[in-house]
Formats: sequence, C-alpha cells, structure tokens
Amino acid sequence: MINVLVADDHAVVRKGLVQIISETMDMEVTAEASSGAEVLDHVRDKDFDAVVLDLNMPGQSGLDTLKQLKAEQPKLPVLVLSVHAEDQYAVRVLRAGAAGYLSKESAPDQLVKALRKIAGGGRFVSPAVAEALLSHLDPNAGGPLHTQLSDREFQVMRLLAQGKTVTEIAEMLSLSVKTISTYRSRVLDKMHMRSNAELTHYAIKNELVY
Repeated sequence: MINVLVADDHAVVRKGLVQIISETMDMEVTAEASSGAEVLDHVRDKDFDAVVLDLNMPGQSGLDTLKQLKAEQPKLPVLVLSVHAEDQYAVRVLRAGAAGYLSKESAPDQLVKALRKIAGGGRFVSPAVAEALLSHLDPNAGGPLHTQLSDREFQVMRLLAQGKTVTEIAEMLSLSVKTISTYRSRVLDKMHMRSNAELTHYAIKNELVY
C-alpha cells in the first residue's frame, strides 16, 4: 500500500485529491495538511511513501517547503501540484528536488499514474515538462527572461507583480527591506526592465500571476 500525504490549503481541492487517491486500490491517504508547516510536522512524525504538495500555500511557500522537506527527508518523493502551466514552474521545482510536477488541470488518472511512478523510485514528467527541461538544458535555446532568476528573485518578482510593496514583501518573507530592495534591483536588471509596472505586465502575459 502506498501511503500518501496530501497538502493543499483549499479544503475542497484537498478533499477531491483525497477521494481520487482513496478510490485507488493500492493507495491510501494517511495524512492531510493545509500549510507548509503542517507538511513538515507530519513528515517528522510519520513515514510516507509519497507527498502531494500544492505549490501555492499560505505562509511558507510551496517551493520553500519543498526545499526544507528534501533537506530533512531527501529520499521522500514529492509530487508538486500547481494551477500554473507546467512550462512555467516545472524546471524550478524539479531542480529543487521534486520527483514530479503536475498541473491541477490534469485528469485524475494522471495523478494516480504520477504517484505510482514516484513512489516506485521514478520521476514523472509530462511531454510539456520534458520539452521545458530539454529547452532549459540547451544553452542556445534562450527561454523566457524569468527563467534566469534565482528562486528567491522569482518569488520577489511575483510578489511585486501582484502589487506588494517592498515593505510588505520584507514582512512576508521575514527579510529586511534593504534585502528585498536588493532583490528587486537584481530582478529588474536581469529582466531588462525599469519599473514594477513592467514586471506586472510581463507576469500577467506569461501567466505567472492571476
């Protein structure tokens, strides 16, 4: 039996995931979490064969949770779920240690297939993810400007694009205003932009924010 931890802050979505998994004969959801902190508490207290992790959760981000989880439990396979298109986040989360990435728009059988694959020691990538990975590995492929950002820079860029001020972001990430200002400068430099308005336009166009 594959024991699964399901983490999603939306109760309805979480219950839907639990139902899909529970209807499969060889899988069982043995714990649920609605935040990154709860995920870490569960994995410290109990053994799991796989984790389904929502990328967007309150408090500590899904990406930061993933990194901490892999630091503490490097052999525990994690399947990241997101509302974002696969080519937007797949490379970033796989690089952070995820065993697979799946869009929430995927069919239920894809979720089951992905969980079986990662629980068996494999990695799950859809054709779209495979193409994004190949493009990322090709130094001549170019790619979207945001792929040049570090994970923290990317996080700050998205928050700025959502209309958050430097002070608000500093409070959210428990960092100094000076540090966030430095990240903002780096983001603008790497993206060849001059203002938050340009970042917002870019983020919306590339479906990085909604």
